[in-house]
Amino acid sequence: MPLHHAVLALLADGPDHGYELKGRFEKAMGPQWGGLNIGHLYQILDRLVRDGYVIRSHVSQADRPDKTRYTLTPAGHDELRDWATSAWVRTGGFRDELFLKLFGASSLGPAALDTLVATQRQTYVTELAGLTRLRRTRADDPLVTLLIDAAIAHTKADLELLDTAAERLAPLTECAQATPQRADTDTEAGRQGA
Repeated sequence: MPLHHAVLALLADGPDHGYELKGRFEKAMGPQWGGLNIGHLYQILDRLVRDGYVIRSHVSQADRPDKTRYTLTPAGHDELRDWATSAWVRTGGFRDELFLKLFGASSLGPAALDTLVATQRQTYVTELAGLTRLRRTRADDPLVTLLIDAAIAHTKADLELLDTAAERLAPLTECAQATPQRADTDTEAGRQGA
């Protein structure tokens, strides 16, 4: 995930400190994204300083330890503009545990696949209800509602996939039914050798 670009976007609004950046990120992205680990954020900031996209300065405080302030450089602004205005291309494929589960359930036969589809469907329906409630509570934040809308669309697409899974995976489940279980074959071979 290009979190370093998100940090550059936060700094485009003006200089800030590490914990304030963390809070602003979490507020901007909402609960769908999840929290930002402060240690990871400081690693990102160190890398941005090293690469010349951000400068670091110290702010003295009379009654507390000094703070470190981070400021976007012109090179950082250019990097942010290049990244933010270019298309995103998926490079990692579609890795999703659901497909591994569909594979595993198919290998066990139609009953296992039907069980997975039913339980997964209920999970997605529950997830959609929660996302819909969350969207109503965050309606005043356009970026968060956009992210929630994306999660809703993704979940609906997964539900549509489940609607066709049993039919499309029937050849695999039929093979699983026709193939004797390996453990049974191994046990039978052991009995015959005795």
